[in-house]
Amino acid sequence: MKKFFLGLLMMSMVAVFAACGNNDDEGGTIILATTTSTYDAGLLDFLLPIFYEETGWAVTVISQGTGLAMQTGRDGEADVLLVHARALEDQFVADGYAERRYDIMYNDFIVLGPADGPIAHNTPINQSFPQILNDNLPFISRGDNSGTHVRELDVWTALGLDGTANENYIEAGAGMGATITMAIEMEAFTLSDRATWYNRPDRGNLVIVTEGSPDLLNPYGIMIVSTTLEPEGSRIFVDWMIGARGQELIGQFGVEEFGNPLFFPEAN
Repeated sequence: MKKFFLGLLMMSMVAVFAACGNNDDEGGTIILATTTSTYDAGLLDFLLPIFYEETGWAVTVISQGTGLAMQTGRDGEADVLLVHARALEDQFVADGYAERRYDIMYNDFIVLGPADGPIAHNTPINQSFPQILNDNLPFISRGDNSGTHVRELDVWTALGLDGTANENYIEAGAGMGATITMAIEMEAFTLSDRATWYNRPDRGNLVIVTEGSPDLLNPYGIMIVSTTLEPEGSRIFVDWMIGARGQELIGQFGVEEFGNPLFFPEAN
C-alpha cells in the first residue's frame, strides 16, 4: 500500500471584520475552529461580515480538519466549534468539553473521478467503492481524521471492505482542497463534500461519479467549548447561527451562483 504524507496540515486563520462604524454595539472577538469545507466553500466569508454588522462581535477562524478542530477545542484554544463528524461530536459533549451539540445544517458527500474513467456518473456507492478497491483504482483519502476522512472510513466499513487494501490507496494527510488537487493531478478518485467541489475554479478532468446516497449525507454541528473565554460572544454567535437570521442566510448561500443552496439549514 502506498501512502504519501504531505506534512503538517495547513491551518488557515482569518480574522473577519466588517467596515467600522456601522454598528454601535461593540463586542469582542471569538475564535471559531471549523472544518475546511465551511471555509473553502466561502460560507464563512459570506456569513461572518453580516454577523459582525448585526452584533458587533468579530470572529477569528481556524480552518482545519474536524479532528484537529476538536483537539483545538479540547486544548482550550477555541470558543466555538463548527464541525461534521457526529460520533466525535457526541463524544466531545460526553467528555464534558461542551454542554450541548446543536444541529445547524447539512449538505452531502460526493465521489469524484476521471470523466473518462471506468466508473460512470450515477454509479451507486455500493458499486463505486467496491470497484475502486477491486480494480486497484487510484484513490486519494484525506487521511487527516477530518469529518470527510471519518465518513470515508465509515463507508468502507459499512460495505464490509478495507479500502486501504487497494494498492493505489493514497493518504494525503491534507485538507479537502489539497486532496482534490492531488486527485486532479493523478486523475484519481476521492470523496469530497459537495460545497468545496462546487467552489473550485479548476476541476481538471474530474467529475461526480457517485451522489445522492443516504450514506453520503453530511450533517454539521455547532458547539460552545466549555472553556471559552468569551461565553457571551460565543452564545450570541451560536444563537445567531441556529436562529432565524443565520438559518435564512445559510439557505441562501450558493443559490444565486449555482441555483441551489450549498448547505441546507437544519437547526431545530
